[in-house]
Parts: sequence; C-alpha cells; structure tokens
Amino acid sequence: MNRYDMRDDLTRRRVFWLLQRLTSWSLWNAKREAFKVFANAYEAAIKTWPANDPEAPEADHLGAIHEILSCYNNGLAELSRGHRFVWRANQAFKVAARRFNGLDRYFYRNPKYWEHGSQFAPYPPKIDALYQLMHASQFQMDYAPLEVWTDDNIANLESPGSLLDPERYKHGFYALAYPTIPEVLPGVPVTPGPVIQSGQAVPCDGIWEPVTIKRSRILDVTSTEGMLFENDGCFNYLVAGTQAPNMSSVDDQALDITPRPTHWRLLWEDSRYHDGVIPNESEYLRGPSAGSDAPESTTIQPTRTGDPCPMSGEWFTTEYGGKTVHVAAGDPMPDLLATDSLGDRRVYWVTWQLVKR
Repeated sequence: MNRYDMRDDLTRRRVFWLLQRLTSWSLWNAKREAFKVFANAYEAAIKTWPANDPEAPEADHLGAIHEILSCYNNGLAELSRGHRFVWRANQAFKVAARRFNGLDRYFYRNPKYWEHGSQFAPYPPKIDALYQLMHASQFQMDYAPLEVWTDDNIANLESPGSLLDPERYKHGFYALAYPTIPEVLPGVPVTPGPVIQSGQAVPCDGIWEPVTIKRSRILDVTSTEGMLFENDGCFNYLVAGTQAPNMSSVDDQALDITPRPTHWRLLWEDSRYHDGVIPNESEYLRGPSAGSDAPESTTIQPTRTGDPCPMSGEWFTTEYGGKTVHVAAGDPMPDLLATDSLGDRRVYWVTWQLVKR
C-alpha cells in the first residue's frame, strides 16, 4: 500500500496528529516568536545598513512586518480562549498569512535576483540571512485551517503527501523543518458524524474527512445510522461557519482542474482552550530525535550572543553592519565589535543566523 494512502492506518494517524499540531496554540505562538526575531533583525538592519549600499533591504516592508506581528498577538489572545474564528476571512491569522505571502513575494526586488513577483537567483548573503529568518516562522501547510476563499472553493489540503513527503518541505530558495512525529500515535476517532456536503455551512470546528456514502436499503436515508463511509481524500481542518469545500478533479482533455463536490464527516470536534487553559503541547515543537529518518532541516533557529551554538558552521548577523563567523557546536555565540555613531568601537550582543553548515 502507498505510504501516503489515506486508507492506510499509519498515514491516517499521522495526518490527524499533524492537523492537531498545525491548529495548536503552541505552534502559532512559536510562529509569532520566530517572526518577532525576524522583525527585530530586519528593523536593526534598516537602521544600520550603509546608506550607499545598492543592495540594501527595503524599509517600506516595516509596515507589513509590524502589522503581521500585531495580527499574531491578537489572534493568539483569541485562540487562547478557544475562539477559532481567527482563521476566517478578514480575521487575525488569515490577514497575517495574506500579508506574509505579500512580504515573501516582494521581499527583495533587486532585478539581479527578482522579476515579476518571483525570485530566480540566490539573494546576497546579508539579504538571504534575513530571508531565512523570516521563513523560520513558517511551517509546512500552516495555512491548512484558513478559510477557503476562492470561486472553486477547493480544500486547502488534498493530498497527505503535502504533510508527509519530505520533498514537499523544499521550496526553492528555502526549506522548512520536517516535524518530529511521535512513533506511537492514538487511533483516529470513529464517529457517526455529523455529515455535511460541499457548499454547506460547517457546524463546528474540527478535523473532517471527505467521504463517499453508501446508504443502507433498510434504514431511513435521512439518518446517518447504518451508513457506510469510504474515504474520498485527505483530512482537513474546517472552522465553524465556513463553507465546506470541494475536492478537485483533473480534466486531462481541457488541461484544467475542476471542483468536485464531496461529503464531509466530522472525526474530531476541537474544544481545546475553551476553559482558558493551554495544555502541555511540547510534543508539537520537538526537534529531530537521534536516529530519526526525518530530513535534516536547513532552518536552524536564530541564537543570541552567549547562548551555546546549536550547530557547527558559519553564522551571520545583520546587526551593526553585519558579520560572518565560524562557530563550533557547543561554543558560546560571540559578541560583535562595531563602531557606534560617535566613531567609538563598542561590543554589542547580537542575534546570529546559521547560513552554512
């Protein structure tokens, strides 16, 4: 059986766990904290970058960066009380995602590296260090719970490979960390529903499975009792009040993708945080374990002066004119000697980003 087949029990368990992870308060808080590190580094770079450098970053991005941080703060405050409307259109996390996509697309518009909204060559080292810092706040398929807002209304997550295939974590000029999935996972709940159709309003927040239905000839066809369900695609996290999405079909003749209506059966209703308590969710943010076959992440979290170096390699800071140093794993991250505005040499504590292992 294909390891990404949604009828395979292990695949189902993994996708179910990953969707719970992607919709957890702890993961979105980690996104906020990582983006805050990037925001501070970008603002420091704008303030200290040489004025005559033709490869300087764009100061105009600071408005979008501060708006994204504000959205994360507001969204996390609501999610901590169990309010999941934050993923709906025009709400905090949806707005943050839209602004992040715009920032990513227009991050550095130097024609040597960028054209028509697309990067075609590696950015200069100082710019790339900032770019990698920004993507340290991104997780694979972190837009999975966002409200679908397109004419075709096609589900955000159609293939389990989007979550499970290591190759899907590589995005051209950056790569996202592959999650550490526990070896032992609980089974996927088996529930009678409710069952809704594409286009209907979703009655509650949670993880839903697209299904085809075979009705019993004996029982009332309006009842879910006695129905047989067959999987019709990848699980999705749907937010209450949104419109149940379609799946899609590929039209080989027209070379087009068309929406395909389906039924959705509730597997798990999300009632986390309604009591205002954030449980221990540390399993969602663990790094790769010894002997893990998960791909090695190219995104290592930034670290500050004095902290132990998490990995041997070349580390770069954008602060106070920028500098690249080689640090061995376990050694303390160095400070930076730089000239201040009065021309005096001073020692600064800075944030370092890994640029080469």
